[in-house]
Amino acid sequence: MKKFFNEIKNYIMEEWLFIIILLLIYFILQINVNYYIITGGGISNVSSRIKVEEQYKGKGSFNISYVTELQGTVFSYLLSYVIPTWERESADLYKYSTNESIEDIEFRSDLDLKVASNTAIYWAYHLANKEVEETSSKLYVITSYEKYKNPLKVGDEILSIDNNQYKTVKEYRDYFQTKKAGDTISIKIIRNNKEKTLETTLYEEDDYRLLGVGLQRLSEYKTHPEVSIQFKKSESGPSGGLITTLEIYNQLTKKDITKGYKIAGTGTIEEDGTIGQIGGIEHKILGASSAKADYFILPNGTNYEEGSKYCKEKHLKIKLIPVDNIEEAIEKLEALK
Repeated sequence: MKKFFNEIKNYIMEEWLFIIILLLIYFILQINVNYYIITGGGISNVSSRIKVEEQYKGKGSFNISYVTELQGTVFSYLLSYVIPTWERESADLYKYSTNESIEDIEFRSDLDLKVASNTAIYWAYHLANKEVEETSSKLYVITSYEKYKNPLKVGDEILSIDNNQYKTVKEYRDYFQTKKAGDTISIKIIRNNKEKTLETTLYEEDDYRLLGVGLQRLSEYKTHPEVSIQFKKSESGPSGGLITTLEIYNQLTKKDITKGYKIAGTGTIEEDGTIGQIGGIEHKILGASSAKADYFILPNGTNYEEGSKYCKEKHLKIKLIPVDNIEEAIEKLEALK
């Protein structure tokens, strides 16, 4: 054993420069770059993430379509030039302002998932005629536009403005219209688990008063029967909202709207029940087709047009179901033979 350690020691002393170079290369390759690397798409059965108390089980399945996204490093960025199916996407495309960080993007994406999940709960229970009651409503800063100077940061939770508490973004905006440009606004927030009171100036653009930040509401709901949603930490964003709503609804009702089919899909679920457009539609359709899904449900409009064109180009047999809102989605699935 002593001989072995002596050999290691001698090797390190003789090759110390080579070892340092290797370590430097390793650490350089791990440095984050301002890119996401898109490595392909796939689908995941959402029933493993959603559990409704005393649920009804469908013969088929609802599957969230996803695009695998890696935080870019020097290594993965260089590797994307070698692997043909890997694509580079600048993180700037995800930024609302040029001064945002990757952490700001990740916060917004995580919040999007929470909002989508809770909106899905509301609409599934509402359409299934089950008990659903809003228990809390929080407002978060999701971007701070650089042309307006104010002390608010992405991730701040707004508790009150001028000691007024409102439930919705619209209510805050309506309050701003009662003020004048240049007025000082007092804002109570939670940042890093601590309460703070900040002061900022109210701005005006096109005769409209504003703070110069983007806000997003997160509502929490109490339901009967109870429901739990557990997405993986690596999963984020709002694009699973449509499928999440359909899965909850299917577990709540006796009629099985899967009709025994393997159904994949994507699309946001908005507060008014409309289904919003998403990105990466080609990757998601290809992933669903490769996984042998029977149907792919998606937002009508641009997503459907791009998806239909892609299916024809790639000769994919998967059937597309375009929808504008959640009621239409359920109606079209109920009509499947």
